[in-house]
Amino acid sequence: MPLASLVARFRSHPIATTLELGSVVVCLVLFVTTFALLLSGAPATEATGAQTGTSGTAWLAVVGVGAAFVLFWTALVPLYERLVY
Repeated sequence: MPLASLVARFRSHPIATTLELGSVVVCLVLFVTTFALLLSGAPATEATGAQTGTSGTAWLAVVGVGAAFVLFWTALVPLYERLVY
């Protein structure tokens, strides 16, 4: 997509374009973060006797951000569209 068409789209629909570009950024960040965490090892559990710490917190953050992202697009956006349009 050329930059000129992206700017034109932003001018005609600024909120929708911002949400869509923000969604792409969130997806990319979640993908890179998940990949990096997988390279550092699976999340430790207390059942295996391993220490939980920063890695466990990072996994929890990835799951929380992913859940919030899904909730936003599957519940809040359709509700907003139903109420506004």
